[in-house]
Amino acid sequence: MTIRPIRIVGDPVLRTPCDPVREITDSTRRLVTDLVDTVDDEGRAGVAANQIGVSVRAFSWNLPDLDQPLGCILNPVIVELSDELQDGDEGCLSVPNLWFPRTRSAYARCVGMDVEGQEIELEGEGIIARLIQHEVGHLDGALYIDGLERSVRKQALRAIRETL
Repeated sequence: MTIRPIRIVGDPVLRTPCDPVREITDSTRRLVTDLVDTVDDEGRAGVAANQIGVSVRAFSWNLPDLDQPLGCILNPVIVELSDELQDGDEGCLSVPNLWFPRTRSAYARCVGMDVEGQEIELEGEGIIARLIQHEVGHLDGALYIDGLERSVRKQALRAIRETL
């Protein structure tokens, strides 16, 4: 079992859009294992590959309410977002110990592939929708703080500066 260290805000890998997985190799399989092991640590819901320093489009999840509570998706693409919105506090392993209110679509659906190259889909409302949007954002080189309301974002940036 390998729990990889999480990269923290300020690390350039978090701001770099990730490359797609072009071929499933032994290295890809090791990455998936590391992502699943890393997300399976206490208190974690999702981990994007760039959060462990690997700039490829993959993320893992740990959501007990799903039929498959622990998994990984390669090359995820969001294909549907609801117009209905949800509000709630959001946090991030790469922005440790800070939570801020963030509006997201109430429903999200993404498609990608598993480690065997088979198409898979991850969809849901609430925390699942929030996780999909949050993790795909990481893969695009964004952090959740980028989408905060302006005054909240200023507060978040100030808090980040104080903790670094």
